[in-house]
Amino acid sequence: MKNTIEESMNIPSLSVNEAVDKIHKAYCSAIKKGLGFLYLPSIMLWGPPGIGKSDFVRQLAASIERETGKKTVVTDVRLLLFNPIDLRGIPTANEDKTLAVWLKPHIFQMNPDDSVVNILFLDEISAAPQSVQAAAYQITLDRVIGEHKLPDNCIIIAAGNRVTDKSVAYKMPKALANRLCHIEITANFSSWLKWARDNGIHYKIIDFLTARRDYFMAFDPAKDEHAFPTPRTWEMASTVLNAYDGDENAALAMIAGCVGLAAATEFCMFCSVYRTLPDVEDIFEGKNPALPKSTDALFALLSSMVACAYENKDDERKIGNAIIYSEKFPPDFSVAFIKELLGMEKDYMKTLITNPAYVKWMERRGRLLNGVI
Repeated sequence: MKNTIEESMNIPSLSVNEAVDKIHKAYCSAIKKGLGFLYLPSIMLWGPPGIGKSDFVRQLAASIERETGKKTVVTDVRLLLFNPIDLRGIPTANEDKTLAVWLKPHIFQMNPDDSVVNILFLDEISAAPQSVQAAAYQITLDRVIGEHKLPDNCIIIAAGNRVTDKSVAYKMPKALANRLCHIEITANFSSWLKWARDNGIHYKIIDFLTARRDYFMAFDPAKDEHAFPTPRTWEMASTVLNAYDGDENAALAMIAGCVGLAAATEFCMFCSVYRTLPDVEDIFEGKNPALPKSTDALFALLSSMVACAYENKDDERKIGNAIIYSEKFPPDFSVAFIKELLGMEKDYMKTLITNPAYVKWMERRGRLLNGVI
């Protein structure tokens, strides 16, 4: 979290992981104490396009499910596509044709059972016309819309782009803003890196962004660009690269269509470094290939070794061979590799401390982990 409150919006700024951690604790606490979600304010996520607001909801749902054992169900409502009637339902006559009643929209047909946690995600709320935003008043504060009441096990989260992002966005009325708990989602590479490794983002993209973090999030509302680098577009580029079996040159046009031509060109130039790298499998088999000299090649080799370590984390011999080879790196690269090993999974240190290669590394370079040279 930033040390200061964001001046332009007067709200706290958090990465996706930080926001998930803080918000899920509040909801899990309410669940464990038997409190209804009515007692907690609805959440409003702000941020530029592609920053990970939608992914936040998926991660929050998964973390609540893991901690509470309750099934989580996310209902994604794109308010930009709705009008007030869509939210309230279709009017029809009652049984004796004397009164009008409103048919409940399917999106509000939620399971009220105590074993379930519903999450109603009102996405693109800032892009919705103000008449639709006004219809959201009841949902966010009273948990009702017209005659329809949300179940007590429903969490309400809204998200939208800022007016300054020059996306389709209307200024949120003060009356609605005052009913929400506002969080700004910001780009954080370390947070994204862990997510990327856990979710199969192509290792070449991870390697490139590790070396060129200036291309991680390059959204500029002042520029009239259709394709630009964001966490979302790099995920799209990863999918394209996988479809081309990792051939970045063949995939260049489609990758450029996701992240922009400049970023895609730099990415392909970086990938050419891979052809000069030693075989990572040889390293993990205990062979001793020469260490590349250029900084780009060192970054690429380090990231490739980390990716291979994830695949072989249960093989003590291969991990040990990789640790031994890592001592050939400059000290900061060697330390970075060990830190990546320690962060591969919770309590992995318990596995490493039984590995003779790790013990020897700690004897020789352990002081560097604490910044002591």
